[in-house]
Amino acid sequence: MSSSTPAAPITGAAPSSLCAREPHVPAERLVAEMVPPPRFDSVRFSTYIPDPNQPSQTEAVQVLETFAAGLGGAHATGAGRRGFFGFGRAAKAPKAPSGPRGVYLDGGYGVGKTHLLASLWHATPAAPELKAFGTFVELTNLVGALGFQQTVKTLSGHRLLCIDEFELDDPGDTVLVSTLLGKLVEAGVALAATSNTLPGKLGEGRFAAADFLREIQGLSAHFRTLRIDGEDYRHRGLPEAPAPYADEQVTRAAHATEGASLDAFPELLAHLAKVHPSRYGALTDGVKAVCLTGVVPVPDQSTALRLVVLADRLYDREVPVLASGVPFDELFSEEMLKGGYRKKYFRAISRLTALARDAKRLVR
Repeated sequence: MSSSTPAAPITGAAPSSLCAREPHVPAERLVAEMVPPPRFDSVRFSTYIPDPNQPSQTEAVQVLETFAAGLGGAHATGAGRRGFFGFGRAAKAPKAPSGPRGVYLDGGYGVGKTHLLASLWHATPAAPELKAFGTFVELTNLVGALGFQQTVKTLSGHRLLCIDEFELDDPGDTVLVSTLLGKLVEAGVALAATSNTLPGKLGEGRFAAADFLREIQGLSAHFRTLRIDGEDYRHRGLPEAPAPYADEQVTRAAHATEGASLDAFPELLAHLAKVHPSRYGALTDGVKAVCLTGVVPVPDQSTALRLVVLADRLYDREVPVLASGVPFDELFSEEMLKGGYRKKYFRAISRLTALARDAKRLVR
């Protein structure tokens, strides 16, 4: 018979559960929330620290500062439309410009693309309601909520549309976004986007891209590409992410942390299938920390893609994630990490690792 001292009872307020939430998000909230997320609310060009060994980072800042300055003045329509990189030159006739109508930031994970995109949004001399910022998924969700024509009408009066994490995952999205951006360019809306994939390579490995080459090339024509080289700043000079904790440690931390949620990982994955990805942000409203027990590798691609969206929303909102089970770099199978969505999965691993590091302070 063991003489060890029994564990002390778990005390503290009962944490909430993400699985108990089924948020409803009205369309007007989707539009109103098209601003840089809390993590990037205070970033500016001046707070971006270029790697001295990567001159492309300094060049990107300089180009984007010029770009933002060129978006001042009256809304660019008709004869008054300005070319993206011919700032201040009024068009001689009300015809569409021949050059790119946008800038596209391409680079690996953690080189600061979203920081720069949000800085561009903040630096553009226009009222917040005349600028929109959202992820590619949020943009397609907006079309789903408002309808295509209403989305065009809503965004056509904007000075700037920033699209983060630009990725094309199926033919329908390819045609939809190509047509939408074409309409917005005609209306004089400036475009800026980030991705881990060059514009002409969007969709590769995901579907028969050759069958939709015209649409993909049409998207590419809207952008001038800026390549940003460098290593993932989230892991530059920082300690390794903490190893997963025991179930009891996670549970105790959830009870001891005000505003924390506590869920079994498999149950949360099942719940995500019942909630539209456009509502994942609302799913985390008011949550100060996410505690997960029994993390296991995700079972299939559909589940994995939903988890990517949740990871993005948690990262945007700076919500620490404390977990037991397998480490986050074992969430996705080797086959997934070699497939067409590999860049999304690596981004999710990078972001969840950063949030796991933030969660160390929750364990006492």
